[in-house]
Amino acid sequence: MEKEKVKESEEEEMKFKDCEGEEEMEFKDCEGEEEEEKEDNIEVSDEIERSKIGIMRALAEREDPSAKDVDDLMIRRFLRARDLDIEKASTMFLKYLSWRKTFLPKGFISESEISSQLAPNKLCMQGLDKQGRPIVVTFGGRHKPIKGNLEEFKRFVVYGLEKICARMPKGQEKFVAIGDLEGWGYSNSDIRAYVASLSILQDCYPERLAKLFIVHVPYIFMTAWKVVYPFIDSRTKKKIVFVENKRLTSTLLGDIDDNQLPDIYGGKLPLVPIQDC
Repeated sequence: MEKEKVKESEEEEMKFKDCEGEEEMEFKDCEGEEEEEKEDNIEVSDEIERSKIGIMRALAEREDPSAKDVDDLMIRRFLRARDLDIEKASTMFLKYLSWRKTFLPKGFISESEISSQLAPNKLCMQGLDKQGRPIVVTFGGRHKPIKGNLEEFKRFVVYGLEKICARMPKGQEKFVAIGDLEGWGYSNSDIRAYVASLSILQDCYPERLAKLFIVHVPYIFMTAWKVVYPFIDSRTKKKIVFVENKRLTSTLLGDIDDNQLPDIYGGKLPLVPIQDC
């Protein structure tokens, strides 16, 4: 029986190899047509987006005149976050404008307001990935659960996101994050803070996160992950990558050159706390 299975497997492999050349030829014959079709789709998509940006801007400015100060790229991010649904994106955008007036009345958050959150250096920034997007590193093991009001922590999250966006290279809208959980234990677990961070990122800074690598993941973290996971929207879920320790450096080097990779992951750049960037 085993010999027959081996023989069948070999025959199937031969058939695959016989067809491989034909399939490759067919693919090459269609390649030019597919590229033209792809370019056409991109142009149509861009045209649709431009049209919807104009409509959404008009709706938003009618409800809130401060929308005039926002560029088309921001409106596009909100549209994309809601799959180009103008009504849903407009509702989300107007809520953001209202939130910003309340949460950032001065337009920025001073470091003196969040000194206890900055002290552990749990948020750092250094380097660019291969697409020119800023790299941010967060250290979950340096975070201590918040007792009582989350206000200072929320301000810390917004401070970090504002600083990242302000240092975005020209032509870029997104950043890459590395969530490092080395040393993380139950004493660091803070579900309320995690959910608050997600809410701010997804609702107020949509389409800013390009990818999140979660590294040095202890098994016990999965308990907290199961609680947080339902609060992550479908678009964000697709951007999250759990990295095995044995493949850490090789995985990161797939997206980041070694001269831009933080030195703690085998690269050449030292990490810099976000407040010193």
